[in-house]
Amino acid sequence: MEKIFVSSCLLGARVRYDGNAKTLDDQILATWRAEGRLVSMCPEMAAGLPSPRLPAEIESGASAQDVLEGRAHVIDKEGGIVTAPFVAGADLAVEVAREQNIRFALLTDGSPSCGSTFVHGGHFDGQKHEGEGVVAARLRAAGVQVFTQERLGDLARAIEMAENAG
Repeated sequence: MEKIFVSSCLLGARVRYDGNAKTLDDQILATWRAEGRLVSMCPEMAAGLPSPRLPAEIESGASAQDVLEGRAHVIDKEGGIVTAPFVAGADLAVEVAREQNIRFALLTDGSPSCGSTFVHGGHFDGQKHEGEGVVAARLRAAGVQVFTQERLGDLARAIEMAENAG
């Protein structure tokens, strides 16, 4: 049975920067929870950031890979550099995935940690652009398939295929 790494906020934990959850109420997720497949984590909080906390974005013009390679930063809304806990959270996520042989992740899109199709543009003006957060990038580099909450059905099909393959 495949285990799934899941952003805690999608499971109702109030761990987001604004102190809220982003609960995903779906029967597929409820079934996986009942089967004991879900491994839940908020990488940012696991690395020591509080909730609530200042919003943070990857600096303008930079990618998650730039952050992971030390060429760019994650910056909070007041200009503070918060790169270290974001990278530490990504490393913790990969450690958990490896320890539990996790090949699939369901992450909250848009986040500088968990975004996997888009992130905010680095100006705190609501603008978004294609890209990924540091956790999504680190998990993908470790061989974990990453899905957004909008692609839950695709994740279910990928897991079914993996389990049917043996």
